[in-house]
Amino acid sequence: MEETKVEHFITCNGTKIWTDICGNRKKGYIILCNGGPGSCDYLKPVSEMMEDGYQVIRFEQRGCGRSDADGKYDLDTAIQDIEAIRVYYGIERWIVGGHSWGANLALIYAMRYPEHTEAVLYIAGNGLQRNREWSALYHANREKYGEEMPDMQYPANDEVNKQGNRCYQEFIQQPSLYKDIAGLKMKILFLCAKQDIRPDWPARQLCSLVRNGEIAFIEGAGHYMWLQNPTDMRSALRRFLKVD
Repeated sequence: MEETKVEHFITCNGTKIWTDICGNRKKGYIILCNGGPGSCDYLKPVSEMMEDGYQVIRFEQRGCGRSDADGKYDLDTAIQDIEAIRVYYGIERWIVGGHSWGANLALIYAMRYPEHTEAVLYIAGNGLQRNREWSALYHANREKYGEEMPDMQYPANDEVNKQGNRCYQEFIQQPSLYKDIAGLKMKILFLCAKQDIRPDWPARQLCSLVRNGEIAFIEGAGHYMWLQNPTDMRSALRRFLKVD
């Protein structure tokens, strides 16, 4: 099957969103969500691990990188933008993935649109929680060990970060949150890095909560695990996706 590589700007409620689609769609489609919130696209190395079996879509949230800045950076708008991307590319069902905060965005999309979500890739996500001990340990680890970061082509947008985190904190206070997560039927891969300075117990909790959760740990790697151990990360993703 012919491989595709196309860059598109799509319009969502008057705002242009940058997208990029690469790969061979013999097994289907995947969309990847960046972390932050507020970061530009940095997930090309992750996309390349799966492009021989899937067409992988990367995008930049409004206000980030090449996408238009319009001040509408709430969680609902971010979810609507992902759904608009699905409709634009004419995809009925796809795998929704994300890294860090983007992992939470992917999971929330799956909760909102389970009928369009085949599976979820939850990569180095920090769970749906606001725990002081978790935060204190993360900051202590960052001070002690630091963190290797990928190259970012564009600066982060602090306003996207503020609005996104504020809406996220409101979202996780929903009384039915964990019941709704437990009701998810699609397969979910929780991919954690052994040397991540962020404690992984929230991801472990989520994995034990969902009925079709799988968890894998990447040795010798931090939060951006493809920088230190791309081989094992690639193997874990491809094993879950059943890519030969």
